[in-house]
Amino acid sequence: PSVSWGIVSGTHRYQYPSGTLLEYADCIQTDAAINPGNSGGALFDAAGELIGINGRGSFEKRGRVNVGVGYAISINQINNFIDHLASGRIVDHATLGATVRTGNDGKVRIANVLELSDGFRRGIRVDDEVLSFAGRDIETVNQFKNVLGIYPKGWRVPIALRRDDPAKGKIELETVVRLSGIHSAGQLAEKIQGAKPRTNPGKPQRDEEDNSDRESSPELSGVPQKYAHMFEARRGFANYYFNRSRRDQIWEGFLQHGDFTKQKFNWRLTGALTDGRPVAVVLTDGNSGIQLDGETFVLEDSFDLADQLQPPVKNGLLVALHTWRTLLIVGPQRFGEVIYFGSIPDAVTNAQVDILTARREGLESHFLFDRNDQRLLGIELFSGVDQDPCIIRFANYQNDGKLLVPSEITVTQGDQQPSLLQVNQFEFLEIEK
Repeated sequence: PSVSWGIVSGTHRYQYPSGTLLEYADCIQTDAAINPGNSGGALFDAAGELIGINGRGSFEKRGRVNVGVGYAISINQINNFIDHLASGRIVDHATLGATVRTGNDGKVRIANVLELSDGFRRGIRVDDEVLSFAGRDIETVNQFKNVLGIYPKGWRVPIALRRDDPAKGKIELETVVRLSGIHSAGQLAEKIQGAKPRTNPGKPQRDEEDNSDRESSPELSGVPQKYAHMFEARRGFANYYFNRSRRDQIWEGFLQHGDFTKQKFNWRLTGALTDGRPVAVVLTDGNSGIQLDGETFVLEDSFDLADQLQPPVKNGLLVALHTWRTLLIVGPQRFGEVIYFGSIPDAVTNAQVDILTARREGLESHFLFDRNDQRLLGIELFSGVDQDPCIIRFANYQNDGKLLVPSEITVTQGDQQPSLLQVNQFEFLEIEK
């Protein structure tokens, strides 16, 4: 171990990847000696607080000797990624689904935008001028890359744009965009770990945890034997042991509010939407149903849930509640492939929430848990990359004598106005009913 000291000579610096994955965005520049082999070391301020992780230096002018310019990943980025890294997953940076360029007028403008991206669905178009991103004013392309580079995928960030409209002149657009990953899970695993064929490429079984990509031998990774109990090899993970441990910890916290696995009855929720329309929902192991506006919609066992998700106020609400009941009754070990994703700011409260992601019947479900008491705050259901998720939120939990159940359920999708279901009665019915 060694120690060097110096000053911070620059902040919000951008360093190109230089032919590797190691893009340094929004980093700290320092003249404290950072030499080859120092990567991963801590950068402290004078008060002993961690402000960055050293990882890059300018050596080209004098071979492998420090020339007084070193770079560290900032604590801002570390804080955003730390829970994702602690999940044991191989973690990707985020993309807007659009690229930017410097226009002839010197402004930062949208160069390309993917039509499948959330940004396109929120209204971003080619040649829009980027005014601000994630709360920072944008005046150069590097400033935009700096801000984007400090986020993992899944975060929702605000963006402000200006557009030249032939009919209306200059108009400004403010929206919130969900960031996606630069790589697919398979691409990222291949880049990091090398290609490896799946032993079971099919869907996870419904009644047991998916173990198809797991290896049990610690010798494959060079893990010392005394730490072998803390290592589980699995494709897409640096160490699956920590992911499973955090997932189970969140679930155990949730069970403190009541064990729903003992309520394997049909569930019936009755109430009304904000406009007074009555709603009745019956949730079962198979053909759950909803009654609204004098019509009844029932889920079909012969179709995946993803094919029955639209529209959100009726079908989407039913699919979400059906998925909710299934997870609560069978638990994450038997639901399918359920992993701990990490934490992100909640779109409603902006507080950090823990996320468990699950795949089942063509749907990717994100279950959002309160970090303090592990109450389930909501579910986001994704049926495809080209579709807005159906989002439901639980609020105003009440104790029915045995379990905490929500009395308010909000459902929304995309830019639609939320619909609030006020639950007046929550019942556990005998199966034959």
